[in-house]
Amino acid sequence: MPHPLRSPRPRLPSSVLVTGASGNLGREVVDRLLARGARVRTLARRHTEPRPGVRALTGDLTDPVAVREALVDVDTVFLLWPLLEVAPARALVAELAATTPRIVHLSTTAVVDGAARQSDPVARVHAGMEALLHGAGLRPVVLRSDTLASNTRGWIAQLRGGDVVSGPDPARTAVVDERDVAEAAVAVLLGRHGRLRREPYALTGPEVLGRADQVAILGAALNRPLRFQALPAELARARMRADGLPEPLVDALITASVQRPESRFVTDHVERLTGRPAGTFARWAADHASEFDGG
Repeated sequence: MPHPLRSPRPRLPSSVLVTGASGNLGREVVDRLLARGARVRTLARRHTEPRPGVRALTGDLTDPVAVREALVDVDTVFLLWPLLEVAPARALVAELAATTPRIVHLSTTAVVDGAARQSDPVARVHAGMEALLHGAGLRPVVLRSDTLASNTRGWIAQLRGGDVVSGPDPARTAVVDERDVAEAAVAVLLGRHGRLRREPYALTGPEVLGRADQVAILGAALNRPLRFQALPAELARARMRADGLPEPLVDALITASVQRPESRFVTDHVERLTGRPAGTFARWAADHASEFDGG
């Protein structure tokens, strides 16, 4: 029986491994974890700049030794699989199964449950990862994100040279603020979410937008007459390759823009996990306008 005057042992803060921490979403996840007092560890292929409160490890998710080291004393993992194939993830999943941390896996709303074949390579790899994790008995919390608002940062170079955004014209989706996705992920990672459902959460914005809609909304935030110019798939492919994107990624993105069906799917799952509704793309554009008008 504990001594009546002895204080109970304080609970240690969660120790979370964040993969994809150098990306737009990953940085937002790390920021929020640190703000909430979590112990944060990251694993990246390349050395990253030191950051207070973050233990940054250099290594590849396909390297079992690097993954094993990263998982020491970690109780929760934010998993974002970066490759366009599933087979190399088997070693990673084996390491996760050996240490059994809680897993929050970021997937995509493009995944269609029960489909004989997913619409495009991006959806297929995410569906494959979900199946691999479940097959290993890991019971991940799956967060399927819609198109991230931060993807529009890919237009910055074009908009510094003019008022036209040109590129492929994918189907309309409920574009979601990556900050909302990060808030939802952190709520789950730190167990501040109440009772979780077994089915995947679909994290969407509040309205369905096409590429031209996004460009117009961004133009209003910038007070500029922006317009969108749709490019044929092959011309878009050539331009993306000229911008330095790797060929497998270009092929996957072009295929997704051509084959992925339009989605009018809007949910309240951001609000369920964070306690507040998802923000609009207009809010995102106003908050990030300076990035597009900078020198």
